[in-house]
Amino acid sequence: MSGFIYLASQSPRRRQLLEQLRVRHELLLPNAPGDEGEDAEGLEAVLRGESPGAYVQRVTALKLDAAVARHARRGLAPAPILCSDTTVALGDRIYGKPVDAQDAARMLAELSGHEHQVLTAVALQAGERRLAALSVSRVRFAAMTAAQIAAYVASGEPMGKAGAYAIQGPVAQYVENLNGSYTGIMGLPLFETARLLRAVGVLRD
Repeated sequence: MSGFIYLASQSPRRRQLLEQLRVRHELLLPNAPGDEGEDAEGLEAVLRGESPGAYVQRVTALKLDAAVARHARRGLAPAPILCSDTTVALGDRIYGKPVDAQDAARMLAELSGHEHQVLTAVALQAGERRLAALSVSRVRFAAMTAAQIAAYVASGEPMGKAGAYAIQGPVAQYVENLNGSYTGIMGLPLFETARLLRAVGVLRD
């Protein structure tokens, strides 16, 4: 059995993953009057010297702050609000969403033949209570040729995705090794998310 939550994410993959838990939810997105002042790109700016783990947790907390304010502004019925954010890191270098096809190709070329981290932070607001979790996975790509990278970029799939790829897509053929949470790499680690939802009574065994 499960309760109801608001999901503050535009990602269809997160909706799909939440549906695996059979959690009833509605989207809580910045698409109504009064939301014009929200600056999603500004929230995702990296601070000087910020580690990937600190970055993704800070951005997730800021996005949840914005969603909580959005909920209050709209006068919606009370329910927990879930937010998540994913970033890719090679060493301490953070790879966000590519700005264009050239940027996507650059990211993939740099990740090619190397192991990188995928970090997904989850945060849940339930009344005055806030809970958070961090999933860290490691992914190693085989060496990719320029032609292989160009073909993947041409598919359009890298756009809008941290690190310029989606693990559930064709790029999976280049994944030599994966250590961690597959659903976390997709964008919502179900183990950590379920634990948070159980803590506030949304999920019940």
